[in-house]
Amino acid sequence: MLSTAVLLANSTPPQLLPARELMAFTLASHILLVPFGVALPFITLLMHHRGLRRNDPVALQLARRWSAVMAVQFAIGIITGTVLSFEFGLLWPGMMGRWGDVFGLGFGVEAWAFFLEAVLIAIYLYGWRRLKPWTHFWLAVPLPLAALMGAFGIIAANSWMNTPQGFSLDAQGKPIHVNVQQAIFTPIFGPEYWHFVVAMLLTAGYVVAGVYAVGWLRGRRDRYHRLGFTVPFTVAAILTPVQFMLGDSAARSVFHKQPIKFAAMEFVWKTDTHVPEYMFGRLNSDGTVSGGFKIPQLDSILAGFKPSTQVTGLTSVSAADRPTVVQATIAHWAFDIMVTIGSVLILLALWYAWSWWRHRDNPHSRWFYRCAALAGVACLVTVECGWITTEVGRQPWIVYHHMRVSEAVTSRSAGSLWAVLGIVVVVYVAVFGAFLAVVLKMRTRWRIADEGSAAARAEEPPETDTPYGPRSEPEPAATGATPGGSDHTPGGAS
Repeated sequence: MLSTAVLLANSTPPQLLPARELMAFTLASHILLVPFGVALPFITLLMHHRGLRRNDPVALQLARRWSAVMAVQFAIGIITGTVLSFEFGLLWPGMMGRWGDVFGLGFGVEAWAFFLEAVLIAIYLYGWRRLKPWTHFWLAVPLPLAALMGAFGIIAANSWMNTPQGFSLDAQGKPIHVNVQQAIFTPIFGPEYWHFVVAMLLTAGYVVAGVYAVGWLRGRRDRYHRLGFTVPFTVAAILTPVQFMLGDSAARSVFHKQPIKFAAMEFVWKTDTHVPEYMFGRLNSDGTVSGGFKIPQLDSILAGFKPSTQVTGLTSVSAADRPTVVQATIAHWAFDIMVTIGSVLILLALWYAWSWWRHRDNPHSRWFYRCAALAGVACLVTVECGWITTEVGRQPWIVYHHMRVSEAVTSRSAGSLWAVLGIVVVVYVAVFGAFLAVVLKMRTRWRIADEGSAAARAEEPPETDTPYGPRSEPEPAATGATPGGSDHTPGGAS
């Protein structure tokens, strides 16, 4: 085993590590924005619909402000997403050159959805002051659908990398006779897609609600903060147990379709029945587990609903065809953190449901709002952990059982890749810093507009004079006509 490890280390291209680090950093950064790109449009329109149906100016104000944040987030996503699209071709030319014709349609679908979403966001922002209320709303309804279409394209590509199909190989090992439908709808696509979509909705819901939970803890108990908390938190609370079941289904799909990845996630060294479940710990090179704690037979029960279920172990394949012990430990920890946070969130959702069932009101405990404020951060951690589990657990394959990561990597020098990584880190710090600064500036102006202080208004322009909100309109003519049709517009509520 030691000689095999030494051989693998010597055969690893020197540019592989910086290429992996560059891809990991950009993906880990971009994925923090994905929940808001996929799910914030839906939550915003949910609030918008509530405002129109109940003639509620507070709900309309929240929807309009969330739409401004949505636009800023989308602009940042343009930058990080563009970098990723270039990296696939620049860092992994071996994969794109050989397999691009098979699974590349997923990236095409994502690109179409991206441009459609950009147009729809522009129409939505434009329409607050210029369209009739219900016309404005219905024109925005395709926006969440465009976001779901983008997620469809990306997950189709990723699920193909995990369970590739829809092609034949010629004598030189090149793919031929591509079946696009099979390449998109792979065996693991359904579980992975719905697990991802619900994760995005749940994460966005908890993050948005967490902002208003912090406001509640700071003494802001008005209807604005209550409604801003209740709607997104309710969406997230309803989806939390659903996500737990979807996650269980996705893990069982991995058990059937990627048994070696499952073995890495669960620390299964040898193929056996009555396999125990390990929570955390560290896998050693001899198959033993250090630290953590062990639950007898549970892994077999979770995989096949009975202790006699046979679970494939890591040693069923050669060391060259499975994750290293370090990679297995990383995938295992990421998976366990994700499951642990999901379990705690179910308790938080039950607390919320119990309060509504008994009192028809939100819980009043400060501990509840502390937990709610932390839930959004915890969900972002689970998003990162889910990505780590999916990608690290597949090692050493970039296309499962068809191409190794080392075969796909670029031939560019390691030094140049390290330099690019340094530049990207600096640029991303600046970009995310600018994003945070813009959002905080928007929050400050919204607060000034809400407080209505004359002195504050003289010192800082109110929301209605900012580029991201309705501007002040000239005085109407004597005929009573209102410029821009704002007499029909709910956006002026704030």
